[in-house]
Amino acid sequence: MRFGEVTVVQVNGDGPEDVLVDGEGRVYTGLVDGRIIRIGDDGRRIEVVADTGGRPLGIEFYGDDLLVCDARAGLLLVNPVDGAVRVLATEALGKPFVFCNNAAVAADGTIFFTDSTERFGIDNWRDDLIESEQGGRLLRRTPDGEMSLVADGLEFANGVALAPDESFVAVAETGACRVRRVSLPGGAVTDLVTGLPGFPDNISTGSDGLIWITQASPKVPALDLVRKLPAPVRLAVRRLPRWLQPSPGREVGVLAVAADGTVVHELRGEIEGFHMLTGVRERDGKLYCGSLEDRTIAITAVPS
Repeated sequence: MRFGEVTVVQVNGDGPEDVLVDGEGRVYTGLVDGRIIRIGDDGRRIEVVADTGGRPLGIEFYGDDLLVCDARAGLLLVNPVDGAVRVLATEALGKPFVFCNNAAVAADGTIFFTDSTERFGIDNWRDDLIESEQGGRLLRRTPDGEMSLVADGLEFANGVALAPDESFVAVAETGACRVRRVSLPGGAVTDLVTGLPGFPDNISTGSDGLIWITQASPKVPALDLVRKLPAPVRLAVRRLPRWLQPSPGREVGVLAVAADGTVVHELRGEIEGFHMLTGVRERDGKLYCGSLEDRTIAITAVPS
């Protein structure tokens, strides 16, 4: 199904990668320059809540605070009232985070979050897709600060979402175009959704109980070709100017699945003034979408 009417809202900065919606309809998002902003429910009033000094990506509520996955600064807690930033972690199990990306919070305060790659940081995320490495980790932090590994060997570990009953945690593998399901507490890894037509980024559990999955771009045939080439050739491609490398398409999409992976909703198409859809939240029948590269967020209705 194609997107219906979409409202595109300008923000005062680049790259509102993830979005979080509070009970008043206000949207929180992090920008390239490190600011976390709050957008009023009318889309006009924009307030700076905090500045992480890094690159904030995934954002969740954590009690009265905001939990932020910052690709440069690590796992953070942000006070939205006074802007105070507290570092929860910059490493896990003896390995520094390379690319802290996205998170989900359990009812008891346990945090599940991704470290996307063990080699390439936020400035070189395309390189990980070219190399098709499997260095991503899904990690768990308990309320007392204990860290543990939930799953590894993930092909660009990205979005994280918990099942409504917390029987499993879902994690997007961008490079593999699939979403994995990790059972809790056992840890068995199975597929939730495979063969996606595009690259999944952030995922989230909606107020409707469905798991919403972004698709930032359709699959790129040139990228599939480059991945099959010898390592020296892949390196040469990575060194090319950005405009000569395989590039994402402008079409974007969102997918909603039930806990068993059954597709309930699917939207796809180009949105004027908005591309690279990387964040999605469903709240009370509305979809709020963020973008890694644009200066806008997009709002549309859930299909009836």
